[in-house]
Formats: sequence, C-alpha cells, structure tokens
Amino acid sequence: MSPRNRKPAPVVEVAAALIEQDGRYLIARRRDDAALGGYWEFPGGKRKSGESLEACLQREVREEVGVEVAIVSPCDRGLHAYPHATVDIRFYRCALIAGEPRALSCAELRWVAPHELAGFRFPPANAALIQRLMAEYSH
Repeated sequence: MSPRNRKPAPVVEVAAALIEQDGRYLIARRRDDAALGGYWEFPGGKRKSGESLEACLQREVREEVGVEVAIVSPCDRGLHAYPHATVDIRFYRCALIAGEPRALSCAELRWVAPHELAGFRFPPANAALIQRLMAEYSH
C-alpha cells in the first residue's frame, strides 16, 4: 500500500494522574509485554467509548494501582504520534483519598521527587510534562 493510501493511525485518548505525596510523584513501570514495555508512566490509561476522561482516570488508577483519587485540576496535555497510534494524553493533578498504592496491572511502583524524573524512561508523550515538573521543582 502506498503512503498516500495508508490509513492514519488511530487516535487514542488517555488520562493520567499526577498523584503527589510528600513532594514525590507516584510512577508506574509498564509490564515488559505491554506496548512500550519497561517504560515508566504516571498511572492512568485509555478512555473507553462513552466514558469521560475524568471517569477513565479514576477507573484506570483503581485498576492499575488500587487507590481512589480525587481530581484536583487538569494540568497538561501531551500529543505524540507513535507507529501504532497517535496518543492524546491528558494529565490531571490528583489527591490520594483512599487505599495504599500497589502494582496491580503494572510491573512496579515508585514515589519519586521531581528532580529524579529524568532518571526514568518515560514515553515521548510525557516529555514536555516531565521537563515542566522538573523546572517547577528547581524554582
């Protein structure tokens, strides 16, 4: 198939939670067999048809790390074209309101300070947010 006739990659809407506690953010490492396996991310996932981004975020955080969060505010947006799909990711600042985080559908969890984020491999759609969080920390 020529490039002109190729179907565009689907757009996948994702919601991710910036859960901060004691100056550290909760990050999760993707399982090795997942898309972008081994990469770190803020907990969250894909929006289902008919689901709001906010409902998606709360469902995904519950499924992935077993906690309940309150959405405080939207904070950033990332858009990146991967070979398999274009990801439109919305980041929300969240407060942990119930539960203790545990790795349910991810390989590992860590609480990291903003200046430590550069030491972890995140998907490209997270790059601008990571830079901004690190810059906020340095001020």
